[in-house]
Formats: sequence, C-alpha cells, structure tokens
Amino acid sequence: MSSIRVADRYALGREIGRGASGAVWEARDEVLGRVVALKRIGLPAGASSYDLERAEREARLAARVNHPNVIAVYDFVADRDHHWLVTEYVDGTDLASVIRERGRFSADEAAPLLLQAAEALAAAHRLDIVHRDVKPSNILIARDGQVKLSDFGIARAIADASLTQTGLVTGSPAYLAPEVATGGSGTPASDVWAFGTTIFHLLAGQPPYATTGDSAVLGTLYRIAHDPPPRLADAGWLGPLLEATMDKDPARRPTMDDVVTYLRARPAMPPIAASQPLPGPGTTATATAAMLPVPPAPPAIPAARPSTRSADPLRIAAIGVAAVIVLAVIGVLLLNAGDDTDRSATPEDSTSQTDGADGSDAPTQDLPTTEELEAFATTYVETAADDPAAGFALLTPSYQQRSPGYAEFWGTIKKPEILDVSADPAGMTVTYTYRYQQKKVGNREETVTLRVVREGDGFLIDDAVSSG
Repeated sequence: MSSIRVADRYALGREIGRGASGAVWEARDEVLGRVVALKRIGLPAGASSYDLERAEREARLAARVNHPNVIAVYDFVADRDHHWLVTEYVDGTDLASVIRERGRFSADEAAPLLLQAAEALAAAHRLDIVHRDVKPSNILIARDGQVKLSDFGIARAIADASLTQTGLVTGSPAYLAPEVATGGSGTPASDVWAFGTTIFHLLAGQPPYATTGDSAVLGTLYRIAHDPPPRLADAGWLGPLLEATMDKDPARRPTMDDVVTYLRARPAMPPIAASQPLPGPGTTATATAAMLPVPPAPPAIPAARPSTRSADPLRIAAIGVAAVIVLAVIGVLLLNAGDDTDRSATPEDSTSQTDGADGSDAPTQDLPTTEELEAFATTYVETAADDPAAGFALLTPSYQQRSPGYAEFWGTIKKPEILDVSADPAGMTVTYTYRYQQKKVGNREETVTLRVVREGDGFLIDDAVSSG
C-alpha cells in the first residue's frame, strides 16, 4: 500500500477500475485492518449540489440493500476536495471481462451467475430501489464464484424525488429499455429488460445492441425503441426467459422475483468445469452451481401485471410509437450513412418502418423550408424560456401528455442563446445547440432535435431528443 491516506484512515493501493462516475482503488482500512475498495466520486471543479447529492444517494441506497450478492457499503467520506465511497473489496473480475476472455456461455453455464445477480436485483426491487444500470460490467465475480451486483451510482428509490435532470437519459445505451431510451424514467420493469440484455450478452458473447462511439449512440437508441428485440436461436432453456424479459411492453415483463423463481427451478445443470476458470490474476475457482430441487422442466414465466393483450410470449408489443418518431428519423439517417457495422444478429433482417418502406410510393406533402424550421426552433426556445405555458402550447397533445416535467424544467431556464441550428425539411426535424443558465445548476449547453408536424400555417413539436 502507498503512503497516500484518505480521511486519515484508508491507505490507497492500486487502481482497480475506472468508469464514468469515478475511479476505484484497492485500499486498506488501517482502523479495522481489512482490504476495502475506495471509489472516488467524480465531482469536477464547479460541481453543483446535484452531483454531491447523487454521490451520497449511491451510498444510502446501496447500504439499504443488505444482501450477500450486493456489494456492501461501509462508509462515505470527504477528504479535501474529493468524496469517497468505501465498499467491500471483491478479489476477482467482472462478467464483461469473463465474456471477453472465454466467449459465449451455454444456458447451463450462465444460469448460476444469472441466478445470483437476479436475487440481488430482486432484493433491491423489494425495497423499491431501481438500479438503472444493470449490465455485465456491473456484475462482479469473486474467485470463489460468488456474484456481486455493484454500482448503484444512478439508482433511485421509487418513492424519492428523482434527481435525473430533464432530458438526461441515464444508463448504458446498449442495455436501456425501450421506454428509457425514449426519455422515460427507470422502473423495476426497465431493470428487468436490462437483465434480459445481460442474458443475451452471456449467451451470444456480445451485447444485443453494440455502440462504437458517440455517433452510434442515437442509432442504438433508435434500434432499441423501433426494432423488434433481437433473439437467439440457440438460447436453450433460457430462451423463454430471454424473450419475456426483453418484451418491449413493460407490463408484460416478469418481475425479478419471477425471474428468480424460473432460474431456481431450472433443469439439472453441471457447474462450470474446472478447465474453464474465470479469468483474472490467480483465479482458479469456478462459478457455483445451486443445490436446489430440480423439477423436470422450467415453469412458465408469469407476467409482471395482468394484460388484456395476447399472452403469446413471442408477440412483440408496439409501444410508444409516437414517442420514438424522432429517434426513427435520426436512426434512419445514421444507418443510411453507412454506420451499420454494430447491428446485432437477429433471426431475420428488420425493415425500417418509414413511409415507402414496403416499396410503395411515399405520400407527398408540402414540405417546409429550412429557414422556416430554423426560425421556428429559435422562436420556440425563446418562448419556452420566457413563458413555459406558451411554449407548452407549441407541443402536440400527445407530446404534452408525455412531458409532465415540462413547466418545472423550463421554469428554471434563463438567458437561452442559440449557438447553432440546422433543419431537415424532408425529415421534418430541426436540430439546435443552445447555451442557457439553469437555476441551482449554472451554465449548461445542450443539443436538441425536434420532430415537428404541420399545424395550419405553423408547426407543433411532436417529439424531441437531447444528445447533450
């Protein structure tokens, strides 16, 4: 251990991880004489109280989930200009690294790991805590095969006021549920979807939606929101669970307790063979196999809530069509530009659902000019900041219903300045970058794409997506 001390108690060792929310070090608690992990919370110069509140929230929420498959939180300390989260240290690796090292898993090999992660997530949901960033890299595996769910950095208690800012999509794009990819809040059902994408990643050896740089993010969000979920032909007995968890309709997904029940009642499976050790320095142990009674076949997976729609588990629900129009437009533009290298394999190629996609002539319309759209966007921003009610009136009724926090957000915006604006008349979209002052936050810069529709001699906003 080094001579660097945090809070006159923790001696920093080697850096063992780094993510968007901060770096993680191995450290020694010199009071209790044990190895711990220290996560330095990324609070840059000028950080607001929002950033610190989010860091403290991670400590509070993770500490509430007292479960053997959740990283234990020991302390939250301030030291000079930094804040540190002190947690249990896991001597092992993470699931994403395991997959990179050894490739895809069979259903029987994946199940013991998935069961432990599912039990951790179910425990959080029973406390009304939504993780919101479930993915293989946040699932740690100790040398003895025990799984630990980590990184509650963007978790949220359902009963708490959300700290997520308007227009900010939280979580890793490749694992976001469709309703979150289109701007909705994370829920237990969206965690279930993310768990389903983790199943897919394990069985396929790659995530269901791959992103390769900032330019691919909007294309990924488009595919999540617009395309049928990818399926695996060789998912084995985990196939029904994969399809149920990655159902586009949140109401049709099982709960995590249902997922645990299904995984516990699996067919007989051997543990991972000793010839297939988990990667990592000195790793020799294998994933544990559960010692639970085994029925002859896995049970059916119940839906989270009753639904009046068809119970066919293969049915793909077409939800939120109006909410994803702008993503579809942007996604089509990205894909047509040739960025199609990260599309996941599916049973059959999907067809972009745009006018004329079936080969018929697309309906013609009186397209606006570029100048008209750009002028509308500029006027809209000024109007919304000066009079949120007047700005709200420039939204279509359906988009108004999907924007419950509109007045709350725009009521905090002052001195908006348009830095750049460009329009696509054919796609009926206009994109602008603007700088503004937000109460209790400070100066911010954001890029927004509006999808507009004709309304008499003017326009109404039917959807919007922020990429800044």
